Amino acid sequence: MTDFLQQANLGVRTLAPYQPGKPIDELQRELGLTRVVKLASNENPLGPSPLAMQAITDMLADPLELARYPDGNGFVLKTAIAQRFQLDTEQIVLGNGSNDVLELVARAFLTTGDEAIYAQHAFAVYPLATQASGATGVCVPAKDYGHDLVAMAAAITERTKVIFLANPNNPTGTWFEAQDFADFMQKVSGHIIVLLDEAYGEFVSDPDALDGLSVLSKYPNLVVSRTFAKAYGLASLRVGYAAASKIIINILNRVRQPFNVNSLALVAAAAALNDDDFVQRSRELNDQGQQQWQAYLADLGLSALPSRGNFICVDFGKPTAPIFAALLREGVIVRPVANYELPHHLRISIGLPEENAFAADAIKRVLAASGESR
Repeated sequence: MTDFLQQANLGVRTLAPYQPGKPIDELQRELGLTRVVKLASNENPLGPSPLAMQAITDMLADPLELARYPDGNGFVLKTAIAQRFQLDTEQIVLGNGSNDVLELVARAFLTTGDEAIYAQHAFAVYPLATQASGATGVCVPAKDYGHDLVAMAAAITERTKVIFLANPNNPTGTWFEAQDFADFMQKVSGHIIVLLDEAYGEFVSDPDALDGLSVLSKYPNLVVSRTFAKAYGLASLRVGYAAASKIIINILNRVRQPFNVNSLALVAAAAALNDDDFVQRSRELNDQGQQQWQAYLADLGLSALPSRGNFICVDFGKPTAPIFAALLREGVIVRPVANYELPHHLRISIGLPEENAFAADAIKRVLAASGESR
C-alpha cells in the first residue's frame, strides 16, 4: 500500500491538525447532559451584532443571493474598513477568518530555507503555517508568559522573512505596549514582514494601548490582522482582514483563494463594523466578567495570568488533563493549553454572568472531589 504520508510536503509530514474547542452538542451526546456551558473558544457570549443580523435578514429576503457567488473583491466590506480606519481599499485583504490571513502571509513570503519568528505560548497557527510552507520556525522563549520583544529582535538572522506578533496574545492574554513595539520595529530590517495579530484588540479599553492600524503608515513592512469572530460575534461566518501597504496586499491577493469570504459574512461584517454600541456592550460585559472571575479565583485559591483578551488563563498548579475531563462531566467546556507548553493551565473564555458562575461552581466541585478545595 502506498505510504501517502511520505509523499506529502516535508513540512506537512510532522504537523498535527489544529484542535478546535469541543462543540456543545458533541458533549451532550457523549454524556447525556442537558445543560452545557462552553467557555472554550473565546466566542462573544452576547451573540452577533444586531446590525449584522439585520443585514443577513435583508440579504436572505432574496433567495437567489445564496445561489450566486459572493463579491470576490469584497467591495462593500473593504470600503467600510477603509472608511473606518482612513485606509485605501487597496491596503486591505479579506480572509476566511483572520486565520486565513495568517496562512496567506506564510504562503506568500515563506519557503524552504526561510525562518519565521514567533513567541513561546503564542497562537498555534503561527508554527503550523510556517512549517506547512516549508520554512523553519524560531520559537523565542516567553517573558512572564508574554512576548519578549528584545529577545525576538535578537533572534533575527539573514534567513528571517516573517515575524508573528500577537497583541493581546492567545492563549495567555498578555500584551506589550506601544513604545515596546516602536522600539522593536526600529531593530527590524525593512525587508522582514511583521504580522501584528490584533484578533482581541477590540476588548482593550486602555486608550494608550497599541493600535496597529494607527501606526501602519510608519512601517511599510507591517501587516495588521483583525477578525470579526470575537468582539463582533461572527465566529461562525469566518471573516477577517489584514491591512498593509498596497504592494504587500497585492502579493497576498495573488495567493488568496477566489471568493474566500461568503456573501452573508461580507454584509454582516460591513454592518457590524460600525455597531459601536454593541462593541461597547461586549467590552463592558468582558470587563465585568474579568472582575467576576477574579473574585471566584480568589475564593478557589487559584490565580490567572493578567489578560486583555476575552478569556483568562488559569493556573491550577498541576497537570490539568484530569481537571479538564472532570469539568466536561460537570457540563463545562474550557480549553486545555498543554500544547502551548502550559500543562498546568486551562483557558477559560469570559461568558455571561450566569455561565461564569456555573463554571466556577463546577471547578469548586471538581477541586473538592480531589481534596483540594479551600
